[in-house]
Amino acid sequence: MIENAFYLDGIEPADFYGIRNSKLDLIKKYCPNLSLVARGNLLKVKGDEIQVTLFSQKFQLILEHYYRFNTLSDETIHQIMMNDPESPDQSLLNNSDVLLFGNAGKPVRARTLNQKRLVESCSEVDLMFAIGPAGTGKTYTAIALAVKLLKNREIKKIILSRPAVEAGENLGFLPGDLKEKIDPYLQPLYDALLDMIPAKKLEEYLKDGIIQIAPLAFMRGRTLSNAFVILDEAQNTSVPQLKMFLTRMGLNTKYVITGDVTQIDLPRKQQSGLIFALKILKGIDGIATIYFDHTDIIRHKLVKDIVIAYDRYEEKRDEHKKI
Repeated sequence: MIENAFYLDGIEPADFYGIRNSKLDLIKKYCPNLSLVARGNLLKVKGDEIQVTLFSQKFQLILEHYYRFNTLSDETIHQIMMNDPESPDQSLLNNSDVLLFGNAGKPVRARTLNQKRLVESCSEVDLMFAIGPAGTGKTYTAIALAVKLLKNREIKKIILSRPAVEAGENLGFLPGDLKEKIDPYLQPLYDALLDMIPAKKLEEYLKDGIIQIAPLAFMRGRTLSNAFVILDEAQNTSVPQLKMFLTRMGLNTKYVITGDVTQIDLPRKQQSGLIFALKILKGIDGIATIYFDHTDIIRHKLVKDIVIAYDRYEEKRDEHKKI
């Protein structure tokens, strides 16, 4: 007789085991000669050495499936428990371009050429600039990459930031404390995360500091190591702010800086830190810049037409200025 134990790291037991432990009971039916005892995030299995070893291999596949897909069906349990654990999982092979599976098993993948370039750059360099108009999936793809690396345990935390620059509003006149004033600026980041991580798990990550969402000013004085760091709406940073942010970069850290240089909300006389950084950092090894355009827009079809219309107007305006 031997005993083995599994710790459900980052998994909510109630979700994994099912209502009234229905999924755990199903797993038990496939191994009636083994003793399975679940206590919170710990599952212990005891029995004959050969049977425990075989069960351990299959249960590991079940865990990997749940980590990847965020869901576990009775049919999946049946397939894994009945099949040879050494045979490849065809569902994984058929989804080789999927970054991760979000809530309810929704696949999240790079859908356009420049989104794919951002994904490829992530494996090659540590600092990436993703520049382009609204709706091109710059931030969403970056967050998907961050969640993927977190799930693969390649990083220890995700840090998401935005400059709290008003677009026609004044923070001082908004109701509430500092967090309540700033949260509306950070909501798009929460929305993307909620697509990829169950709400309860996301709440735990935020509480434990594994995922941190904060305005840019909160980055001063920190060293960001073992992390995936995303600065969104970087066109609204000043030159000193972006320099401060870039110099926070620590060991084993990936940086993605996103922005749209056509939507700058800074005072007219203030230079955008993003435009300045793109100019002076051009050509440095280890930095990739991906320019998104209207062909990458994956929101409502009208968004693409709106972006093109504004681009044409601004081109004509610039031509008139030159005359």
